[in-house]
Amino acid sequence: MYPSEKLWNLANRLTMMRILVIPIIVFLLFFNGKLLNFLAALLYVLASLTDIIDGYLARKMKIVTRLGLFLDPLADKLLMTSAMIMLVGLHRVPAWIVTIIIGREIAVTGLRGIAATESIIISASMLGKYKTFSQTVAIVFLVLHYTYFSIPVRTIGVVFLWIALIMTVWSGIDYFVRFFKKAFQPDSNA
Repeated sequence: MYPSEKLWNLANRLTMMRILVIPIIVFLLFFNGKLLNFLAALLYVLASLTDIIDGYLARKMKIVTRLGLFLDPLADKLLMTSAMIMLVGLHRVPAWIVTIIIGREIAVTGLRGIAATESIIISASMLGKYKTFSQTVAIVFLVLHYTYFSIPVRTIGVVFLWIALIMTVWSGIDYFVRFFKKAFQPDSNA
């Protein structure tokens, strides 16, 4: 089914790099400070870019593997949730918002597992892409936190956090609605 099962191809190595950078980001945020926050934000941006690049390479080079299909979404969730949890500890994000965002990720991941066992395919929607974008922007600005060149970085981060919260809930509801429509259609597996 997968043309190349070479586990450690370029796309999978990029995904693993995204996972391996997480402890460094957590470390930098743990010790806090303007320079450390800037470095953490820079690493977060670079790690987020590998998500775009590894998917593109896997499709373009026809090196999609089962390992990559498993690791890629896991890496995304680990990166996002670890940064969000650190931001709660730094009092930059309310815990209830992070709980909703992480809860949605867990619920949709569980639903995807159920859908897969029923051979139901629910393609990614633009809402999900907007959710990911708004979460990434919010996290980067909230990690930066301090004012740079008179830019109200924290305020921008808070605005995008609210956008991310709305997109997270909206895309989660959309995912469940699409699942139940397909699950209860006659011959939905055909």
